[in-house]
Amino acid sequence: MFNFHDAHATMPLGAAKLLHERRHKLKGTVKLVFQPAEEGKAGAFHVLKEGALDNVQGFLGLHVSPHIPAATIASRPAPMLASSGRFLVTIRAKGGHAAFPHLNKDPVLAASMAIIVLQQIIQRETDPLQPKLGFVERNHTGNLIPEKVEFGGTFRSFTAQEQSYIQKRIREVIEMQAVVYGCSGTVDFMEDRMMPYPPTVNDEALYEHNKRVGEALLGRSSTWEAQCEVFSVYIAAEDFSFYTQKMAASFFVIGIYNETMNSGTQTHSPYFVLDEEVLPIGAAFYAAVAISYFDSQLPLLNKMIPEVNFTST
Repeated sequence: MFNFHDAHATMPLGAAKLLHERRHKLKGTVKLVFQPAEEGKAGAFHVLKEGALDNVQGFLGLHVSPHIPAATIASRPAPMLASSGRFLVTIRAKGGHAAFPHLNKDPVLAASMAIIVLQQIIQRETDPLQPKLGFVERNHTGNLIPEKVEFGGTFRSFTAQEQSYIQKRIREVIEMQAVVYGCSGTVDFMEDRMMPYPPTVNDEALYEHNKRVGEALLGRSSTWEAQCEVFSVYIAAEDFSFYTQKMAASFFVIGIYNETMNSGTQTHSPYFVLDEEVLPIGAAFYAAVAISYFDSQLPLLNKMIPEVNFTST
């Protein structure tokens, strides 16, 4: 059974096969990078920190998408995906017996009001920023007003400026709402443990180049621009964004939606289904981008797709 990370590893391996067969004709060096610690641990940041991609001039990322038809390759110029950060809020108070609420301070009430105000910020102060509540916890003791309540969530934006603004407002809301109810509130953005991801911003020149490669590889599709628009408000985040900060890079998606296979399930679902027929196409796209980048032209590369065979023997 495939999960979507398996697909993301398989396509570069197919590209490696294609490029290796043409190694004597390549006019440059190609590095293949998988996704170490992508889910929340900012693996790409550490790949860069270790110097694995020093002197790399261009970078292509490809992600499967159940939202668009199988074998469709799509992207968009400029911002492609959102930034993502996490926060953990702790509200403390003088707890006590539930029979004497007038003698205590209630952090549950303070937390509830803070969550409501955070929701108002989303509606009134931000555009596509989406802070969202992830969890709420308290001491699990009955008949007691707790001394501590914790809740947390994620926040997303499309610019570093918006990301800084929402962090500032989260901190202000928590601290002020806690004081209103006689409590104290702190916010931990967990940057030392769960590094926030910046937005994924495609280099426009490389995006245009890769788009032309896709059209040469698959044929110019009348739905290309329409598929690009799917991502105009797509607020997922990727650690590929760290690469876009350091070099010319572009992030594309390849559709896996196949109605007959029921492959439209979300990628993080245990019921995820992959249309494996797209894997050779993704591999060929990777290889075609590299070859055409070196050659500064668009050769006819559509013959490479059937050359990739992932069948075990």
